[in-house]
Amino acid sequence: MAEIVEADNYEAIVTRIEHKSRKIESLLKQYKPVEALKTALEGSPPKTKDERCKSANWIVVHRAIMAIKDVDSLFSALDPEYYDILMKYLYRGLSTGDRPTCDQCLKIHEKLTEKAGLGCILRCLADTLNTV
Repeated sequence: MAEIVEADNYEAIVTRIEHKSRKIESLLKQYKPVEALKTALEGSPPKTKDERCKSANWIVVHRAIMAIKDVDSLFSALDPEYYDILMKYLYRGLSTGDRPTCDQCLKIHEKLTEKAGLGCILRCLADTLNTV
């Protein structure tokens, strides 16, 4: 079972997220959106119940998701180990109600469901411990 980090580690978690954000921006400038998404998903969700940390991490993941232009090629380069966590972030994106975010999340959701199957959706919805 994953250990939940207490609130006193908030600064350490935010520092890691900021470092991740800089790395993602660098990858996006190099036109490597899939690598940026992989980097964003690594270590996600943060092992904390602190919503500030989860929101900060969502901003980083959202930036990478929105940079994906070719959804078909995404899944030829994305390892299956990322599918479940990506699905969680897609649902978080859909919950924002922001039109461009929802459109992008729905495009990726369709392809992810084709690739990973319905089990990916069920695992995502059933896992209430590791929320994003």
